[in-house]
Amino acid sequence: MNSLLRCTARCLRPGAALHLPKQTGGRVLSAPARLLCAAADLQKDLGEMVKKDKVVVFMKGTPAQPMCGFSNAVVQILRMHGVDNYAAYNVLEDQDLRQGVKDFSNWPTIPQVYFNGEFVGGCDILLQMHQNGDLVEELKKLGINSALLDAEKESK
Repeated sequence: MNSLLRCTARCLRPGAALHLPKQTGGRVLSAPARLLCAAADLQKDLGEMVKKDKVVVFMKGTPAQPMCGFSNAVVQILRMHGVDNYAAYNVLEDQDLRQGVKDFSNWPTIPQVYFNGEFVGGCDILLQMHQNGDLVEELKKLGINSALLDAEKESK
């Protein structure tokens, strides 16, 4: 039994297989759904996910179909600034991811926004940054020119 627990502690993806030669007589057991990851593996994966893209959003739903008002607000704010190219992860598809990202950031709510691997905040923080102009500056640090600045220049 202990070897089974050690084997399942590794993060298996959908369709992966688990080979337990002694306990199963050499049979290969397929894992139809992702097995629970060890907390350390999930935290490591999250660390890599938030650094993979300049802008990363953990949200309920997708940018094309947000499933909550707060996630929709984050998508709309980013869209207003012309930020369409970002990584979005739907936490409704994976309960381990949903809880894991909360633990990773030490922030209790979804959505969560990351810039260059750094936690920015949720909907309320992003909205405040949008309203006070900080979001334009933070996007500039990422090499992203806000579409609102372009629109402002065109109107002058």
